[in-house]
Amino acid sequence: MSYLLLADDNEEMRLMLRDLFRSAGHEVTMVEDGHAALSAIQAREPDLVILDHAMPGMNGFEVCRRVKTNPFTARIPVLMLTAQSTVESKVEGFAAGADDYLAKPFDPRELRARVQALLRLVQRESDRNPTSGLPGGRAIDREIQNRIERSESFAVCYLDLDYFKPFADTFGFAIADEVIRGLGAAIRESSATVGSEDGKDFVGHIGGDDFIILTAPGRAEAFVAECTSRARRVIERAVGDEATKAGSFTGVDREGQVRRFPLARLSTAVLLVRPDGWVNLQHLGMRAADVKRRAKQRGPGTVLVEIA
Repeated sequence: MSYLLLADDNEEMRLMLRDLFRSAGHEVTMVEDGHAALSAIQAREPDLVILDHAMPGMNGFEVCRRVKTNPFTARIPVLMLTAQSTVESKVEGFAAGADDYLAKPFDPRELRARVQALLRLVQRESDRNPTSGLPGGRAIDREIQNRIERSESFAVCYLDLDYFKPFADTFGFAIADEVIRGLGAAIRESSATVGSEDGKDFVGHIGGDDFIILTAPGRAEAFVAECTSRARRVIERAVGDEATKAGSFTGVDREGQVRRFPLARLSTAVLLVRPDGWVNLQHLGMRAADVKRRAKQRGPGTVLVEIA
């Protein structure tokens, strides 16, 4: 069965959840706070995390946010438990990246059903993204681990579309899906254009508007430049001549303010990985998320290259 991580500072709740899921055949690890939850995830990746909202030191929302901003743990489903049933609390949980939300007190049968539904969804989508058709989830992990086991040096290129949420909200999800599918194809085609070395390039789709490329260190920047050029053409075809000519669109930002955004561009973190400096996938993911964040801070379309 599956391996579940339970994080709750209430011992009675932890024991009840442990017994509930062990009786269903799952392996269960329990922790008492947010910091312990992150340490447990780093030590062994769970198939699903159940987080209490109110925990000492680091609450469940912050744990969820950290899990979901790391590209190599973002696929782990997170179910939030909370004594707060207000709409505002639910919105905050989903904004942190939670996949599901259940208010206390709850019926154990409902919790077990929600967990099973999340596990089925992850199993179905873990090896290939349904929108782009590219490898995702565990397939990406396996490819990285294989390269480390072969003692290869390689570059990890983490590509992300700037302002994609307001773009999707403004142009609609049909256009957004068209862009994601087109971008996946454009990245695959870029490999052939730049000149793949005996098929050593790997292109994956982490989810949403996040893509990953594994390639030789000396090819990374040329590969990313080709992807950026092709991505621009994909977006222009999707939005039409009028929006392309304007070069920007009016949308709503995360604070609910109406403003102008540039048409979606790619920001990219390029991490150069050497076998002798390897730590683990979680560490690589944290570095990638940090470098991508700083690339975005420098402005749309930035490419930032660093040692992993």
